[in-house]
Amino acid sequence: MISIQTLLNPPQGLTLSEILIFSYILGLLHGITPDEHTWPITFSYAVGKYSTKGGMKAGFLFSLGFTIQRAFLTTLGFLGLAAIYKEYNLDGPVYFVVGIVMAIAGSYILKGKYVHLPFDELIHKRREGENLRDVPLKMTIVHGLIAGFGFGAYATIITFFLAPQVPGLIFAPLPGAMFGLGTMTMQIILGAIFGNIIKFKGLSEEDVRYIGIKTAGRVLYYGGIVFSIVGLLIIAIPIIDCWAIPTGNPIPNLDAINIGFLLVVGTVGTIGIASIIQAYREVKKKVEENKAAQVKKI
Repeated sequence: MISIQTLLNPPQGLTLSEILIFSYILGLLHGITPDEHTWPITFSYAVGKYSTKGGMKAGFLFSLGFTIQRAFLTTLGFLGLAAIYKEYNLDGPVYFVVGIVMAIAGSYILKGKYVHLPFDELIHKRREGENLRDVPLKMTIVHGLIAGFGFGAYATIITFFLAPQVPGLIFAPLPGAMFGLGTMTMQIILGAIFGNIIKFKGLSEEDVRYIGIKTAGRVLYYGGIVFSIVGLLIIAIPIIDCWAIPTGNPIPNLDAINIGFLLVVGTVGTIGIASIIQAYREVKKKVEENKAAQVKKI
C-alpha cells in the first residue's frame, strides 16, 4: 500500500513499473480533486451533452489532449528542459489562453459566432429565435492540450521526480501518459456525473437539451472571461498567484484555498449553478406561457 506521503515525495531508485504506478495514482488524485485546469472544462461540455454517455465522452476527449501534453512535459523533464517552469511562472499566460478559448467556445454555443461581446443580450435574450449551437466536443481536445501547460504540485512530481528516473528517453513520455490516463479515468467518471445534473423531472428532452446547452455556453463564456482576467492579473501582479490559505490537507488541490481553488468554485460552483437555475426558470416560464396560451384558446 502506497501512502500519500510516499506518493507526494517519491523516493529515488524506483523501477519503471513503480514509476508508472505512481504516475497513474497521482493522475487519479489530480482528476478527482477540484482542479482549475480540468473541472471547469469537463463540467461545461458534460452538462452541454446532458447525458451519461455525452458526459463521459467530454471527459475522455478533454483528458486525451491533456494526456498528450503531459507525455510531452515529462519528456522535457527527462531532458532537463522543463526547468523553464522553475524560472518563469506560466500560470498567468495559461489562464489567459484557456480563458480566451473557453469564451470563444461559449460564444459559438450561445450565438453561433466565435466572437460576441454584448453581455446583456447573452444573458437575457428570450428563448424564441435563439441560435443555440450544439456543444462542439472536439474543442475539448484543444482545451486539454492548452490546460496541460499549467503547472502545479502534481506536474512538479511527475516532471522533476519521476520522469528523470526512467531508464531512457524512449520511456520519458510514459509517466506523463500514465498520469494523463489516471486523470482521464476520473474525468470520465465526473463527466458522467456532470452530464446528469440537469435531468429534472417533468421536463421534455428538448427542455433538458436547452438547459444543458445554455448552461454550457454561459459557463464557458463567462468562466472564460474570468479566467482571462485572472490570468492578466497574475501576469501584472505575480504575487497574487502565491496567495493561499492552508487547509491542513496534504493532498494537492485540497491543501489550500488559493486562486486555482477559487477559479473552480467561481466557474463550476457559482457560474455553473446560476446558469442551470436561470435556464431552468426560462424553460418553466416557457411551459407556463404555452399552457396559458392553450387555456386561452379553449
